Amino acid sequence: MDPHTPPSTETATDSSPADPVNRVIHYHNQTKHHFFRYARSLGHLDWANQPNPFRRFMDAPFYPLPLLQPEQEPRSPTYEAMYQREMILPQPVTVKTLSRFLELALAITAWKRAGQTQWALRSNPSSGNLHPTEGYLVLPPMNGLADSPGLYHYAPHDHGLELRAELPAQDATRLLQAFPNEAFLFACTSIIWREAWKYGERAFRYCHHDVGHAIGTARIAAATLGWNLALLDGTDQATLASLLGVNRGKDFAEAEHEHPDCLAVVWPAGDTVTVPLWLDPTSVQSLSHGRWHGRANRLSHDAPVPWEIIDDVAEATRKTSIEHRSVTFPSREPSSAPSETLKASREAGVIIRQRRSAVALDGMTSIASATFFRMLARVMPGADRPQPERPMPWDALPWDPAIHLLIFVHRVEGLMPGVYVLIRDPAKLPLLKNAMNPHIEWIPAPGCPEKLPLYGILEGDAKKVAAQVSCHQDIAGDSAFSLGMLAEFDGRLRQGAWWYPRLFWESGLVGQVLYLEAEAAGVRATGIGCFFDDPVHEIVALKDHTFQSLYHFTVGGPVEDPRLTTLPPYAHLERSI
Repeated sequence: MDPHTPPSTETATDSSPADPVNRVIHYHNQTKHHFFRYARSLGHLDWANQPNPFRRFMDAPFYPLPLLQPEQEPRSPTYEAMYQREMILPQPVTVKTLSRFLELALAITAWKRAGQTQWALRSNPSSGNLHPTEGYLVLPPMNGLADSPGLYHYAPHDHGLELRAELPAQDATRLLQAFPNEAFLFACTSIIWREAWKYGERAFRYCHHDVGHAIGTARIAAATLGWNLALLDGTDQATLASLLGVNRGKDFAEAEHEHPDCLAVVWPAGDTVTVPLWLDPTSVQSLSHGRWHGRANRLSHDAPVPWEIIDDVAEATRKTSIEHRSVTFPSREPSSAPSETLKASREAGVIIRQRRSAVALDGMTSIASATFFRMLARVMPGADRPQPERPMPWDALPWDPAIHLLIFVHRVEGLMPGVYVLIRDPAKLPLLKNAMNPHIEWIPAPGCPEKLPLYGILEGDAKKVAAQVSCHQDIAGDSAFSLGMLAEFDGRLRQGAWWYPRLFWESGLVGQVLYLEAEAAGVRATGIGCFFDDPVHEIVALKDHTFQSLYHFTVGGPVEDPRLTTLPPYAHLERSI
């Protein structure tokens, strides 16, 4: 079959079994890249129909947020202190702190210009810089915003909030009272067409990578303000769609629809609190009776090209169950005595704002083994601890880790080049060993900290194979190291087909931590969504769906493009604090 056959010539769902898990596996297998065939796309870029990367709701009241300079309060802590929650004094929730939160989570960080072409970069990375992710907040009445509780859509181009709905005060108060003092809700949706325009049937994967990155940027932005964030993953998707209004057909009548993805609660850390990880559907339904505002703008001139296989997997992974779970977050007493290491660290906001996706690496830069080990330690989720006691940002995810790293080490001082495995949940070592080639020797990496479960499994120059399996992209071999993220696949799916997007969320969060770690170390990183799925598995003889590679990543010395000009993020707006 021609890899670029338009979707209208084949109905992928016709041959898919009715069971949701089998439909997910069908989608995953169908959208794999192979040496002899790529996943289907249109085969060309229809530039005249490229989706607008900025959604707006026409006629919705708009509340501009203050454009805070980096040196204005609230300033972010040092990068190292951001990971030491007791070092950060919790800030109150105000329009000013919300502005800083959204700036570091979803805002524009710079514009790039090449000739007459200009495009925006954002705090949250995106596959192809296409930005399918939209952000929403449910907020109580607040100075500078509406006088009643409201549902708001964040507009990054103009750094402001659009009021989508005025929520009935009594019902909204009852909903938020289930959470800690000053809590608000944060949610993400995906406009899948933005990714499908370029990537075709693989777009569902990439949208959920981006959701994972956005969960990461939001959790990290919250940490800089001394706030907690926890996914309300017990909520069913119909309730989420109702809360966000993305099921309101008349508001999206001529516009590309949004897929409801995830919901989180955010609140200033403080006393011990018990947080429910779900919303009551009846309470949310009562909110829908509020006054709604705005109609979604159309992003493409022509209608989106339909991809039945994406529609089918989106339906198969819809979460219909509600999990009535609660989690107790312990109190945290801020300390006022930062260590010398923390004082020497750069400000977190500086690193977040300067994060970029590398477009090329120099093939020469190496990193010290201590730096390498520190990066890997940051992606360790503390699997032996309950969720609230896990290190930031892993305390946001209410599940045990499912992602492990197959690492191609090229230029790490003190380590032999070769293939290594980082087991992010040490209890899964037997599972990984049983799934891989039984003749592999698992040798602890020399010089590795005792608590870091990093094993060397194949010795030798891996630059060529790393590039080859990453769709022949040199950037995977020109790095200090690159990696593939192996997900516990079949076992998680058998718990519910809705696990499929969550595996991508976790891999996106791993990527976000590595992005910032690379910047902090003076190098640069980028995610790689294009890779040959099964050839990656063949490296270690993975033969079934116990594990599947979901995302690739690479870290090294960047090569800057002198043809590009960098412009400030909000010079087009004439306002400040």
